Amino acid sequence: MKRYPKMREVIHGGGNGASRVLGIAGLLAMVSAHAAEVSVAVAANFTAPMNVIAAEFAKDTGHRAQLAFGSSGKFYAQIKNGAPFQVLLSADDETPAKLEQEDAAPGGTRFTYAIGALALWSGDPKRVDSKGEVLRRGGYTRLAIANPKLAPYGKAAIETLAKLEILDTARTKFVQGENIAQTHQFVMSGNAELGFVALSQIMKDGQIGGGSAWIVPETLHAPIRQDAVMLASGKDNPAAEALMRYLKSDKVRAIIKSYGYRF
Repeated sequence: MKRYPKMREVIHGGGNGASRVLGIAGLLAMVSAHAAEVSVAVAANFTAPMNVIAAEFAKDTGHRAQLAFGSSGKFYAQIKNGAPFQVLLSADDETPAKLEQEDAAPGGTRFTYAIGALALWSGDPKRVDSKGEVLRRGGYTRLAIANPKLAPYGKAAIETLAKLEILDTARTKFVQGENIAQTHQFVMSGNAELGFVALSQIMKDGQIGGGSAWIVPETLHAPIRQDAVMLASGKDNPAAEALMRYLKSDKVRAIIKSYGYRF
């Protein structure tokens, strides 16, 4: 917990020259005592917006969010094995629902905080066309994709390729990331010429920053509903409760929307 220096303000007044001491140190101590910390497991696709949200959360509430980023599948296993997370921001809606059913999360806290968008992206500004025809044309040797067994965006990519009837051809070029963050890194580093990533990883303030991309139509895969849930260890933690409320605020929804998510 942050320690504040001892402070006091002396105000002179009154006819008898008496001084009044304001206990600023005491007031700060009271604020500090009411502040709490929450441990949050965050889906890798939500890294950029959640870092912004956590900073605003600290400013607006005094509470702090300790963030860990990774795949929803791995977080599920860690939570079941006793990892001390108090809130989960998943990349799907199935994992939080399952945790509720298994009494690892109290009922009534789960809600959809965002609906994700999938994008085919390359660091080369000329490689990916606006309709994704590069997937049919070829001319690439490696296609990055997140593990569909652990990452909902990887699952959505498989559904997209199957719907386009090019899954078998594309599969021979897969470079598989453990999660969507690693998949994005494969493309960033040039280890794959293109890859399926979360739109949020390449968008900020409504603009795609660098490279070339095709935003995959929603009709080509099931909706990527991302649910938040308070976990059993977060019950009665004021920071966990505050974060769950904060995620529903207009301020946070505007931040989330700026990264390409829907509601």
